[in-house]
Amino acid sequence: MAEAHQAVAFQFTVTPDGIDLRLSHEALKQIYLSGLHSWKKKFIRFKNGIITGVYPASPSSWLIVVVGVMSTMYAKVDPSLGIIAKINQTLGTTGSMSTQTKNIVSGILFGTGLWVTLIMAMRYSLKMLLSYHGWMFAEHGKLSRATRIWMGMVKIFSGRKPMLYSFQTSLPRLPVPAVKDTVNRYLESVQPLLNKEDFKRMKGLAEDFSINLGPRLQWYLKLKSWWATNYVSDWWEEYIYLRGRGPIMVNSNYYAMDLLYVLPTQIQAARAGNAIHAILLYRRKLDREEIKPILLLGSTVPLCSAQWERMFNTSRIPGEETDTIQHVKDSKHIVVYHQGRYFKVWLYHDGRLLKPREIEQQMQRILDDPSEPQAGEEKLAALTAGDRVPWAKARQTYFSRGKNKQSLDAIEKAAFFVTLDDTEQGYNKKDPVTSMDSYAKSLLHGKCYDRWFDKTFTFIVFKNGKMGMNTEHSWADAPIVGHLWEYVIATDCFQLGYTEDGHCKGDTNPNIPCPTRLQWEIPEECQEVIERSLGIASTLANDVDFHSFPFDAFGKGLIKKSRTSPDAFVQLALQLAHYKDKGKFCLTYEASMTRLFREGRTETVRSCSMESCSFVLAMVDPAETVENKLKLFKIAANKHQHMYRLAMTGAGIDRHLFCLYVVSKYLAVDSPFLKEVLSDPWRLSTSQTPQQQLELFDLERNPEYVSSGGGFGPVADDGYGVSYIIVGENLINFHVSSKLSSPETDSHRFGAHLKQAMIDIITLFKLPSNAKK
Repeated sequence: MAEAHQAVAFQFTVTPDGIDLRLSHEALKQIYLSGLHSWKKKFIRFKNGIITGVYPASPSSWLIVVVGVMSTMYAKVDPSLGIIAKINQTLGTTGSMSTQTKNIVSGILFGTGLWVTLIMAMRYSLKMLLSYHGWMFAEHGKLSRATRIWMGMVKIFSGRKPMLYSFQTSLPRLPVPAVKDTVNRYLESVQPLLNKEDFKRMKGLAEDFSINLGPRLQWYLKLKSWWATNYVSDWWEEYIYLRGRGPIMVNSNYYAMDLLYVLPTQIQAARAGNAIHAILLYRRKLDREEIKPILLLGSTVPLCSAQWERMFNTSRIPGEETDTIQHVKDSKHIVVYHQGRYFKVWLYHDGRLLKPREIEQQMQRILDDPSEPQAGEEKLAALTAGDRVPWAKARQTYFSRGKNKQSLDAIEKAAFFVTLDDTEQGYNKKDPVTSMDSYAKSLLHGKCYDRWFDKTFTFIVFKNGKMGMNTEHSWADAPIVGHLWEYVIATDCFQLGYTEDGHCKGDTNPNIPCPTRLQWEIPEECQEVIERSLGIASTLANDVDFHSFPFDAFGKGLIKKSRTSPDAFVQLALQLAHYKDKGKFCLTYEASMTRLFREGRTETVRSCSMESCSFVLAMVDPAETVENKLKLFKIAANKHQHMYRLAMTGAGIDRHLFCLYVVSKYLAVDSPFLKEVLSDPWRLSTSQTPQQQLELFDLERNPEYVSSGGGFGPVADDGYGVSYIIVGENLINFHVSSKLSSPETDSHRFGAHLKQAMIDIITLFKLPSNAKK
């Protein structure tokens, strides 16, 4: 094993002539380069910590302030109103400084204090400015003079060239809404779903809660909001994700797809080489904080960047009562799964990242490896796909020592996990429906044992070169992974590229050690646990009914001509489709973000409203006029936009009620109102995948380079999960999931209703288009 020899820095033997020392220069060189790389990283982090720590000022501004203070002192002007003299007097008690030295030190100390004070004042001013959200509620494209002045002030206090985490300390805290406001919004949201008698009962429960128990729970929540950075996020992560004891596969994890129509190479190892190198380039930018923070409103208003911190080198660790998230600062390897074997692949050689062609070489070595899986190895990852408690117990019993611990550590501390899949997936023009459905299901769950569902993400490359991701949900939300994925696809296609024969550009390197097999000793009792977990996971996966399809009859371009928000348009189409599908309305979840606030994650927009129901009923009534349908559509769309803005600005319903419920559990008090609120199932769960880096894709020049987006499993046993991405001006990709075991749902039937609903609504506007039934 050549790699084993290279891992030994020196060898020695004892001879009659003394100790014979033989140094391995190559190994010592690699140790030196590895150490150099580590110290470079430490220095970059230290430097970035200083730059971020003093933002929106810059380190050089300290010198400017100190020089300014010293200049005024030498001009016999006291800028400190006597403070410098007091510092000078205090220094005089030491008796070890000359008068000139005391003057210099006093000036530097005052200048530094003034500089820190100015930084704190700028930060506080920026935080106050960012607490204003009136711009969110302005009519699209129309900004008042006051808002423009506010934008100018935000830009003044925002400094220059912000890094990824520069704005974190300047972001406002998520506010706690008043109990009565939240309760009233809740009642308004359930009114269309309840008959008069049930609504009257719920109204009574709500009023009793808002008068009696609510204020008491609110007091504790207010206390937390003053003390904690965000009053929701830690409880949301713990109770919604980490304390869940059921499978995270399908129920929690989600996926991201490749480009819809383009396949730049059909060589599996080559696609893996370019994409893995692009992921590592992104990780390097993340380590150096060179990723630009997301800014809204013409690059003015920053969003929170906290979720980027655990993207790499992170794994979810199972526990009997609750899982934890394990994050290490750095990782120099990945783990690759192929045909039942696990391989450890080092990412650096000669102190640098492996180049795309070198990574391709490593992937090809794995593909060509003829070795068989060890006992229990092939289906090992099924433990991460099944229930959490058996996995936690098995981890403690069978993976806490010896080879198994070392190999599991290699997986859990890897930068990320890679699967070289032995199936072919992707959009097929000859059979678009089956091919896309198969592609979606493969990314969502695969064989239930060929993705490590606990890693932050599993990067998957299929046999024909198509790729995708399966992502664990607890550490971050979809837009964060989407940002990485956009960069990877754009870098792969437009920067790295391929040779004419489909390989990565560059040369192979025979000096790079081969990937090493992870070693396992899995006893039969553990193999039985693996098989039981696989049985549970397979039952869950086989029950998923998926329909993924591109909608190209029209897109955002035509919707904007109707002067409607594209998201509101799609949400109303979903309401119409659901009513046609089931003949009734249901509680609808649409995810919005709260990253205008520090450590914000998501909030729920309850898309089913009185206004949307009135519109839907008008659409299915043949006696209704087009004019009235249009009028009701506009009212419903405006209502939806208003609810979305409320959710984004901290005035949502569900996160507040969730936290009140958590407090009630800590206080051991029972609330019939909160219990009923949190037990309502979301039978229609929806999410839009936003495109964030439009500059990476020139769709006018390259119209075929369109994203497929991503999706997730159904939230309710008798409901639908719908994800969509609005791509360019003429395409919307939908991903619909449900369960085959439910007699009420059918993903393909819902997809057909959704397509028709989209066309029915756009037809109301009588716009010239390529819309076709």
